[in-house]
Amino acid sequence: MEPGSAVRRGAALMGRLFNTLLAACLVPAAAMANTAPATVAGVNAVLDRPAVQDRQAQHRVMLGLDRLGGRAIAVGERGLVLLSDDGGRKWRQAQVPVSVTLTAVRFVTPQQAWAIGHGGVVLHSVDGGATWRRQLDGRGIIRLLDTAARDNEALAATARQFAADGPDKPLLDLHFFDARRGIVAGAYGLALRTEDGGATWAVLNHAIDNPDGLHVYAIAARGDETWLAGEQGYLARSVDGGRNFTRVQAPYKGTWFTARPLPDGGMLFAGLRGNAFRWDGQGFEQLAGYAPVSLSASASGPRGVLLADQAGHLYRAGTAQQPARMVKLATPPAPIAALAATAEGDVLVAGVRGVSRIDAAMLEGGAP
Repeated sequence: MEPGSAVRRGAALMGRLFNTLLAACLVPAAAMANTAPATVAGVNAVLDRPAVQDRQAQHRVMLGLDRLGGRAIAVGERGLVLLSDDGGRKWRQAQVPVSVTLTAVRFVTPQQAWAIGHGGVVLHSVDGGATWRRQLDGRGIIRLLDTAARDNEALAATARQFAADGPDKPLLDLHFFDARRGIVAGAYGLALRTEDGGATWAVLNHAIDNPDGLHVYAIAARGDETWLAGEQGYLARSVDGGRNFTRVQAPYKGTWFTARPLPDGGMLFAGLRGNAFRWDGQGFEQLAGYAPVSLSASASGPRGVLLADQAGHLYRAGTAQQPARMVKLATPPAPIAALAATAEGDVLVAGVRGVSRIDAAMLEGGAP
C-alpha cells in the first residue's frame, strides 16, 4: 500500500491549493475511526441555508465544470453555481438551496443536470441549471446507510461511524448513464445509485469491492463499462452499468484524481506526481510528458483530451508512443480543479482564481 506519509503529503498539497475542498484534505480512510466528529449544527446550517448572491462569484474558488450545447455550468465554494451561454465570456449566478461547497456538476440533457458536494448534497436542475432542488444530503444518507446495514452486516460499522460523525461526508464525483440512472461517490468509499432520476437513492457500497472504504475521487464510464478511481491506487471496474464493481490491480499506489474515456477506446487515469496511465482493456501503460505535479483535472474536446495539474499547467494528452505536450499559456499559472471544452475548442478552467476561458487559438501550440 502507499506509505502513509505519501498519502498525507498528497492530501496536504491538495488542501493548500484547494482549501475549500474538504475531501482533498481528508485523512486516509483507514484512519476514519480516529477522526473527530464535525459540528452537526454547523453542517445542518449550511445544508439549509441558500447560497448568497455574490457580485464576485466568478472569481471565487470553483471546483467543477460541465458543458452541453451552448450552456456551461461551474460550481464551487459556498454553494455557488454559475451559468454561461456565450462560451464562458460572461457568467451569472443560479439559485441554489444550500451553501455547502459543491465539488462536481454534470449535464445529462440540455435541461437536466446534477451537482454534488459537501454534506452529502445531491442537487438536481430541470431548467438547465438556473434553479436547483436538493434531492439528498448527509442526513438522508445516514438514514439510507442505517436501513442498508440492517440487511448487510458489513455496512454496520460504516453506518455507525457516519451516524456518529454527522452529515458531513463529501461526495466527489458523479456519472449519469441517462436521465434516470446515475451514481455518486466520495469520501470513505461512500457510493449511491438512483434508477429513477434521483427521486430515490440506494447505498451501493455492498456491490463495490472496497473493504477499506478508500475515498473515491473520480468516476468514468463508456457505455456500461464504469470505473471508480481514488486514494492509494484504488481502481474498481463494472461491466454491468455500475451495478457491481470488482477491484482492479492498479499500476501504481498513488492516488488518482481524474479519469476519462479516451477517443481511441482506452481509459485514462491520472493523479499524484504527474502519473498518468492508459487502460487498453487488458492492462495499463504509462503515459509520459507530465511534470511531477499532481494531475487534477481532464476534459475531452474537439481537439482531443486535455489534462491540468495543481501547478496550473495545461497539457495535450499524449499516447504510449508520444509524450504529452504542455500548452503555453499567456496568463500566469494557477491551480486548476476542473476543465471543460466548448464546441469551438475553447477551454473553460475552474480553480482557485474562479472560472475563466482559454481561447482555442492559444491551444494550437505546445511545448515538445
